[in-house]
Amino acid sequence: MRLGVTLAMLCLATPALADFHVCNRTANTARVALGRYDGSEWLSEGWWSVPAHACAALLPGKLVARYYYVYASDGGSGSWGGSRAFCVAAGSGKFQIIGRADCAGRGYDRKSFFEVDTGNSPDWTQSLSD
Repeated sequence: MRLGVTLAMLCLATPALADFHVCNRTANTARVALGRYDGSEWLSEGWWSVPAHACAALLPGKLVARYYYVYASDGGSGSWGGSRAFCVAAGSGKFQIIGRADCAGRGYDRKSFFEVDTGNSPDWTQSLSD
């Protein structure tokens, strides 16, 4: 009987979710873009709107790369960037852009993203703070 109960409990257990999350620890909504290498090409995607004091899953599922790149802005004076350039779409609509070169020539803006080293973790939460 114990074996049957144990097997039933294992069948009902749900797998742990693995995602790339961004948590906005500021008082303003942040627009967030994510850059990454998918194994064959560089791409950038966004815009996710992450409300103040909230978190959002940007990339669902188990992470397959060690490094990801993030750019965020609160639309005013606050932004989070770094030294790795990616293309982004103007405005606040959703986008996915393949490639990092010649952003302006392809009609995109160029932003500098900061590097996130996940240490090959299957999930990651990155915080934005003042």
